Amino acid sequence: MKLPASIERFLDEADVRLANHPKLKQLFRNCFPNTLETTTKLLDDGTTFVFTGDIPAMWLRDSVEQVRHYIPFAKGDEELQRIIGGLVKRQMFYINIDPYTNAFNETANDKHYRDTDECDLNPWMWERKYELDSLCFPVQLAYSFWRETGNETIFDEASYQALSRVVQVLKTEQRHMEQSPYRFVRQTHQETETLQNDGMGLPVNYTGMTWSGFRSSDDACLFGYNIPANMFAVVILGHIRDIAKEVYKDERLAERAEKLRKEIDYGIRAYGIVNHPTYGKIYAYETDGFGNYCLMDDAGTPGLMSIPYLGYVSADDPIYQNTRRFALSFDNPFYFEGKFAKGIGSPHTPGGYVWHMALSMQALTSNNDAEIKELIDTLIATDADTGYMHEGFHPDNPADFSREWFAWSNSLFAALICKAMDKGLV
Repeated sequence: MKLPASIERFLDEADVRLANHPKLKQLFRNCFPNTLETTTKLLDDGTTFVFTGDIPAMWLRDSVEQVRHYIPFAKGDEELQRIIGGLVKRQMFYINIDPYTNAFNETANDKHYRDTDECDLNPWMWERKYELDSLCFPVQLAYSFWRETGNETIFDEASYQALSRVVQVLKTEQRHMEQSPYRFVRQTHQETETLQNDGMGLPVNYTGMTWSGFRSSDDACLFGYNIPANMFAVVILGHIRDIAKEVYKDERLAERAEKLRKEIDYGIRAYGIVNHPTYGKIYAYETDGFGNYCLMDDAGTPGLMSIPYLGYVSADDPIYQNTRRFALSFDNPFYFEGKFAKGIGSPHTPGGYVWHMALSMQALTSNNDAEIKELIDTLIATDADTGYMHEGFHPDNPADFSREWFAWSNSLFAALICKAMDKGLV
């Protein structure tokens, strides 16, 4: 795809600003436009299909994060508005097909990650893992795009139906065990790839929060209330309230979204905070409402590290700061250190791998300039001389990595460098 004019101009500006950092300059020139150059397809119906990179499907979550760093350039660029606005419309189309699906095909070609999954697959679905954040990201993209550009054409009848379905599903999943139609069973030896209890997941108690089957890593939740994803739900329900009021003039939808927002937020504060013997009050990663907690953080977004990035609380929130210290310690079972890097990984990749996305997110949510610069240096030094970011890599050997073509990771790194340039750190 030919790059929109605003993106071309910014890349030229960045070349000048990064002239004294030749490797960073090349990394940024590779990573910033990577989504537009390699994973974006403009479709004849006016929508946009953004696949994840080395997998041909479009994840609702990934596709948002792949284009999010372009939003500040969209206001005066009609071509870029066509691309991002088309993606919003495509996402709303998919949510209306099925709000429980995380990844979709470009056409109804009946291709699936696993044909044997027991989860009511249809020809549009690549994979039908219900991930709460998959409903949150498209709302955030639509809201951010609207606020940046003033463009309301994305809010048509299909978008109204999709936003209404988001509210309804989040409401239904407050009482997952009693009301949810969703089940997911995969024939596998990996516990993280299927849901226990005949596809329902382990039992959960009513908390006000809303249930999720899988995490942002696509791994199964241990306990059904993922705290970072619920925080994200609080944020986007506020967005739906505002869109309902200001665009659709629908007070009923606005009131439903606001009531649900308050219920989930209360549940987070009542059930999602743990008194840790070392760090004090911290946010748990997951809970079931019965007093069981999963204390960890995962490299995926939403995660505990990304709470300010999601917009739930600011980076100086005391409980977030306690949680951040926990997440960046060996008390987090997925924190790893090696010769070339230290940071958060995931059960989704081999043990000991640090994720580039986790390093980028750590820097994006940091108020410490020295920490940000150190993390940028680490990212530059661990690309294995490929010129791109990856998923996970071994901190003792960056050449041992997963996913050579992973556009989300490239985009998040690009967003970080944009922030660093604005702050004069590079």
